[in-house]
Amino acid sequence: MDKIVSLAKRRGFVYPASEIYGGLSNSWDYGPLGAILKENIKNEWLKEFVLSKENMLLLDSAIIQNPKVWEASGHLEKFSDPLSECSSCHKRYRSDNLIDEALEIDVDGFSLEDIDSLIDKNNIVCPNCKKRFLPTQNFNLMFQTFLGPVKDSSEIVYLRPETCQGIFTNFDNIQKSSRVKLPFGVAQVGKSFRNEITPGNFIFRTLELEQLEIEYFTYPDRAEDDFNIWLENFENWYERIGIKKENLKRVELNKDQRAHYSLRTVDLYFNFPFGFKELQSFANRSDYDLKAHSKLSGKKLSFYDETQKKEIIPFVVEPSVGLGRLFLALLSNGYREEKTPTGIRTVLSLSFRIAPFQIAVFPLMNKNGIDVLSKKIYTDLKNYFRVVYDESGSIGKRYRRQDEIGTPLCITVDQESIDNNTVTIRDRDSMKQVTLRIEGIKEYIDKCFI
Repeated sequence: MDKIVSLAKRRGFVYPASEIYGGLSNSWDYGPLGAILKENIKNEWLKEFVLSKENMLLLDSAIIQNPKVWEASGHLEKFSDPLSECSSCHKRYRSDNLIDEALEIDVDGFSLEDIDSLIDKNNIVCPNCKKRFLPTQNFNLMFQTFLGPVKDSSEIVYLRPETCQGIFTNFDNIQKSSRVKLPFGVAQVGKSFRNEITPGNFIFRTLELEQLEIEYFTYPDRAEDDFNIWLENFENWYERIGIKKENLKRVELNKDQRAHYSLRTVDLYFNFPFGFKELQSFANRSDYDLKAHSKLSGKKLSFYDETQKKEIIPFVVEPSVGLGRLFLALLSNGYREEKTPTGIRTVLSLSFRIAPFQIAVFPLMNKNGIDVLSKKIYTDLKNYFRVVYDESGSIGKRYRRQDEIGTPLCITVDQESIDNNTVTIRDRDSMKQVTLRIEGIKEYIDKCFI
């Protein structure tokens, strides 16, 4: 994990936020390569699950909503973690994490009294000063702020803790403006904010997160089949963008572990450097959300089915993944070190689809017209691919630099290119090289990678 964090900063994927002022606990900035990689992931997700589908729509809802949204959704009452505060130094920790680390017990669904009993009986103490904890409390994870210039309780609003509620509150607007029929889905990419007690593990758990979320509205009797289809589709997509099957596993949650609205939840775990942890969650949210918002708002949130000639409140299947976690999973999945005759080679095996740069163009030297030809090849390829021009340092150093940032192909332009109209293309993973004519470069890449 330390090597991945170091690489991420050194090569411009992820930086500590406001680092010159000492940073802020678990806040991160995405650097030049990280910002491109994030966009590539989002674009592949949109192409796969939204733009290529006839029954999928896209939404971008507001971060700050009417507080009643969070009352109806249950977040004001139930969106909390158990918090343990030290009686001496007053540092705060998630109680479930303390118990899991000490006893390897999952306390999801346990009462506060049961958690206190486990902490006391097993003498779990503050990691900082070894003193005992105060009684466990529930800590609401929503960030609170105020609307307008006056900090008055009547003006309290919240930064959204999830993106899906904007989809539910717009359900009637969406179906009327888009004239969709069941089943249909609404996708959203956007920031959510959670006041985590103990964030950690680099970008795995952060104060602000970007979600790739889908709410798929379907007939109640089709929800289970649709659930399984979405689960399988995502597993297949992960494989296509380069995640190894052996790094994924399904975890079915029991009733006590599921959210209060869920009839079924399956978490897809990824084998991060710190172990198998949740990457993505799939939930059958039933008709809970539409009913809850309909009840509190007084607005009808249903679908009139022409075939059955009646109003239906759809069930909702939700595949939701955090972009930061997927970003980290791809770095972890692709990172490797291997011995070569010239030393250790660090490689980031990102797929051609998502790599920040797909091709690097190297002029062997900047004379004899080699630089001019290299620029022409670079310019031509930029019409079709993400290409970087690299003329700094020896060819070996340039190869290593591109290996570390995940560039799949490197094209070297030399005197042979001038004399014979050929270039050398080197593959990142195998390090094998092929020589081919310049006019055949795009056809070769299309055949091998597209």
